[in-house]
Amino acid sequence: SALYVLPPGFVESSCRSRIFWMKLNKLLLQGKFFQLEIYDPYSGPVLLDEKLASRCGYVLSEDVWGNPIFRASVIGCHVANEADELFSLTVNIKVSSFASMRAAVTYTYPMYCSYASWASREIVCEENYMEVSVKTDVPAVSNDYTVAWMSALPETQNVAYQQWQLMFVSPSGRKRITVSDAVKLGYSFNNTLSRVYLRAPYRSNESDISVVSGVNMNMVTSTSMYRQRWLLLLIDTTVSCPVDGVSFTDTALTWTVPRVIPTLVVQESTFLSTNIVMGVDDQVIVNPKEKNYLLEHNETHIRITIPVGADGGKLESSISGGVYGILYSIDLFLEHTWIDAGWQTTKYTVIKSITTPFMPQIPTVINNTVPEERLFNVALGHFLPDVSLVAIAIGNVPFTQREAQHHGFKIYETPFSNRTKGFILEVSFDDPYVLKEYVNRNETKYTLLVNYTLSVGPEMTLYYHSAEVECVIADIEVPEAVGYCDEENLYLTLPTFGLHQYWDLYLGNKLLSRHLALTNGYLAATNSTHLILQIPLFAGGLIYEEVSFQKIKARFDVALRKLRTMEILQMFSISCTFNSSAFIICHPDGTIMISAQMKTVPAIDMSKTKLRDSSCKPREYNEAHAFFKFHVTTCGTSVRFEGDHIIYENEISYEKETLPGQSMPIITRDPDYRLTVLCYYQAKETLVLGAFSSDPATSPRFGSGTMVPHSSTAAYRRVRQALNVVSRVSKDESFMEFYEPNMAILKQPVEPVFLEVELKDESPNVELYLENCWVARSPDFNSTPRWNITV
Repeated sequence: SALYVLPPGFVESSCRSRIFWMKLNKLLLQGKFFQLEIYDPYSGPVLLDEKLASRCGYVLSEDVWGNPIFRASVIGCHVANEADELFSLTVNIKVSSFASMRAAVTYTYPMYCSYASWASREIVCEENYMEVSVKTDVPAVSNDYTVAWMSALPETQNVAYQQWQLMFVSPSGRKRITVSDAVKLGYSFNNTLSRVYLRAPYRSNESDISVVSGVNMNMVTSTSMYRQRWLLLLIDTTVSCPVDGVSFTDTALTWTVPRVIPTLVVQESTFLSTNIVMGVDDQVIVNPKEKNYLLEHNETHIRITIPVGADGGKLESSISGGVYGILYSIDLFLEHTWIDAGWQTTKYTVIKSITTPFMPQIPTVINNTVPEERLFNVALGHFLPDVSLVAIAIGNVPFTQREAQHHGFKIYETPFSNRTKGFILEVSFDDPYVLKEYVNRNETKYTLLVNYTLSVGPEMTLYYHSAEVECVIADIEVPEAVGYCDEENLYLTLPTFGLHQYWDLYLGNKLLSRHLALTNGYLAATNSTHLILQIPLFAGGLIYEEVSFQKIKARFDVALRKLRTMEILQMFSISCTFNSSAFIICHPDGTIMISAQMKTVPAIDMSKTKLRDSSCKPREYNEAHAFFKFHVTTCGTSVRFEGDHIIYENEISYEKETLPGQSMPIITRDPDYRLTVLCYYQAKETLVLGAFSSDPATSPRFGSGTMVPHSSTAAYRRVRQALNVVSRVSKDESFMEFYEPNMAILKQPVEPVFLEVELKDESPNVELYLENCWVARSPDFNSTPRWNITV
């Protein structure tokens, strides 16, 4: 690979507490691969790997923002050392577009650090190694021997390996090994001009875990020994570093380090802290309170508390188990300097990268809808800046953002005060994908069903969130009807808005459909805004409030009912009085009313007209009209069946005058007059009749009660032993399913009862007339109270 000039802004470096600190800009490494080589001035480049890093005092990781970070101890391998004051290290940065690193571009980057203020003992607790460095003060025998003493120290690495030995003390016992054997175990030991250092991996066979003030410490107890003919040098190279001590709440993280570590302090009574500082990345935080950090210490602990989301760290969105949440990461370091009688000054540095556990943050749907604007305004939040909206689905219809904007939806981001954001969605009430439901009397419930698809975090993980927003507004006008009459018809006019969409017209319990209107003889016409209903005077479904031979007062009632609930919203009623000379009205209850106009020559006396039963005379009459009112079971009315109809027949006749004492008229000027009256009824027609109580003082409220149907066979046999009559109650008007005998049936007021009565007699001369039906509390015919269910 060739050497190239570094791009501007690609590398930043600094020296912090005898550590080389280098950061690479991730933006210039996008889509590329890189490697680091340590350039040794004697042997050339050495590829940095994990094993080499922990043994030689290197760390290769990333900061919280994803930038590659390289840290190196100034007394690490391949570092040029000038009198323990000036240090230099050269790093080759190889960048390639291929994972195989072929065609790599190599950038050479030298780093320089000066560090002259060494403490008697310095300990560094890095991510992947522990390092202790001890000053080797050996008193001189005389000035003449100073040069000889210095020359007696190992001059090369080979000599050092031959002369130095290490003794480890662990729970398993003591172990003394040579430096070369220690290297095979992952340790690194060497000496400089004035110092001896030991670098150890975490959790080695020679290490031990001890708990100090509630914090687990990884400890390597060792003594470094150097022997010459006239000298035995023993140096305590024990090192102890925390391996946990981090705790979390929903709002903060706390890092705890023991203030006094017994294995590092010989005489605790002489211990005195002289300086405690904290830092983030490679920068010392002079005033932690300015950044809302809390640095505190007592006799046993040093604590650093960082609020989640504080400056210097990074909040990052994440998905766990389909749940949205956040992670907060920060790179901290702590420097604690103390003095004690055994060691004079100790400088203790701990570097700690901390990431919180996954903290669920369930998004909130904020409904900012203003009903008067007829516009849904829905905010979904709170999200970190690394979340983006990918798509939405309205009523299960998917839209990309561009498609949504094109359709007419409005989508935009809105910032919140806590450095989070939300996504605003605006949808018109009138959009076809908004669900609409008619509720209450004059209100519409608009429902917006939204499914959000969001891209979360640097991994761009897809996250789905659904929301349902409702708004109920009074935006429906219940129609009012207008009625009028002419000489032969009643008219009802009402707006067609909402008809068949929100409500329908009902005649009694039957839907006023086009078929029913035609069957009853109504004429219906519609224009763009209104329905006009024409009801002839003698059409079906009219209520005759007053009938005489002079006038008819007819009323037409129609109910406006909600489609789903059948609730009556409005009753439309029109009542008019008509003059009619001749008519016949057949009531559902069997009452027949006839206004007969007699046009005979010569005229007859209308008071002498009668029905088949001569006792049935006209109720009212004048010179030309006679008015009769009777029931189909009286006045000699006959009945016959034709197809699906029951036909009741009677006739109006004139009673001729006879001479006294004569059985037959001899001479008369009275004309022969006979008028046949027919009423047709559907054989299977369900009629809703009003119920009334025969004993108001003791009976339950109008029309209520429990009815127990019984076979009426026995009862009828007591009255008419020759008849075999059976009655049943049907569950509906189809008469397909029936209630079991002796089963309690609960009915509400004015609710229809579907009753079937069957005559089991096979005689062709026997006919069944149903005169009275009632409900009582017992099978006894005479029990009270009782409620009539047919009239």
